[in-house]
Amino acid sequence: MSYLLRIDASASAESSYSRQVADTFTAAWKGDVVTRDLARAPLGHLDGAGITTRTTEPARRTPEQRAAARLQDELAEEFLGAGAYLFAVPLYNYSIPSAFKAWLDHVMIVGRTIGLGAAVPSAGRPAVVVSARGGGYGPGSPQHGKDFLVPALTTILGDPNLMALDVRVITPELTYAPTMEPLRHLLPQHLTSLEDAHDQARRQAEEIARDVAGTQSTQRQNGCPAGSR
Repeated sequence: MSYLLRIDASASAESSYSRQVADTFTAAWKGDVVTRDLARAPLGHLDGAGITTRTTEPARRTPEQRAAARLQDELAEEFLGAGAYLFAVPLYNYSIPSAFKAWLDHVMIVGRTIGLGAAVPSAGRPAVVVSARGGGYGPGSPQHGKDFLVPALTTILGDPNLMALDVRVITPELTYAPTMEPLRHLLPQHLTSLEDAHDQARRQAEEIARDVAGTQSTQRQNGCPAGSR
């Protein structure tokens, strides 16, 4: 079975709830895991060389463009080689952490990882987004409608014209309840949300690993290359 690609974006190390729930998923995963930790090894933001190298003939590239192309090739091949994806991406200031946004900017390449009307190799592959958040953002909460991470990622990762993944989302909420006095009264709801998130992670890992193994077995029987979909 081709590997699970896990991307971590939280700057909080082991205390990160996104990482902890992702750890539960990884522990239940039956197969190989490739991990890229964007907090411990940040990529840096996409710059002019990274943009222009995509439309410059290889022989005419500057040293900066060649370096940018090597990084993008590495990230794209790592992405396309996976059979499933796990993105541990906490909600920072209502949106996507800059470390993960940088990864997206480097890896989203027209005709290679995003289609814009054409098929892409990753189409239909399962992806789980684990996004912890300090408050509550569900219907009826004061913060409802202020989560700009999940809508953005489900579009970028799941839109048929972009990465075309089969995206599922796990959102442990109220993670500030154990440490912030104004939210202490919500601690029971936080613990319930966190327990549910771990349960979802285990179930999703088992289900997706089973589905990926079944798909790849069928592909082998039909003579398709492993990892194609």
